[in-house]
Amino acid sequence: MRRLVALSALLALLAGCANLPTHAKDAARDETLGNYASTLRFGDFASAWQFVDPKVRAEHPLDAAAKKRYNAVQVGGYETDGPRATDANTVEQTAQISLIVKSSQTSYDIVDHQVWKYDPDAKHWWLESGLPDITPSQQ
Repeated sequence: MRRLVALSALLALLAGCANLPTHAKDAARDETLGNYASTLRFGDFASAWQFVDPKVRAEHPLDAAAKKRYNAVQVGGYETDGPRATDANTVEQTAQISLIVKSSQTSYDIVDHQVWKYDPDAKHWWLESGLPDITPSQQ
């Protein structure tokens, strides 16, 4: 009977250890997405750019016109629907972002569909979808 209890305890412990990498990955995801949200809420698009996957940044660098567009607005609000896993190393979330044009103080909202990928080698989450398109929609 003691062996059975000890074996059950050992199996439970091993099952818990198997989940440690997943918990660490989830914690890293939550921290990264939270830091990105805070960065955007402060309207710091230059720092938000550092969350974008380096390969994406290299392939699609921010030009002077894009930097000027980002500098022309401030963020009035940022809300997400929370991350949804699409596979073991990918999550998606949708953010509703309220922007205020600094020169006119007019506001508009955009929807940002984000794709985040986990790099298991670096143990880091990267924004694959790039910075939000802040062009006002024509309705």
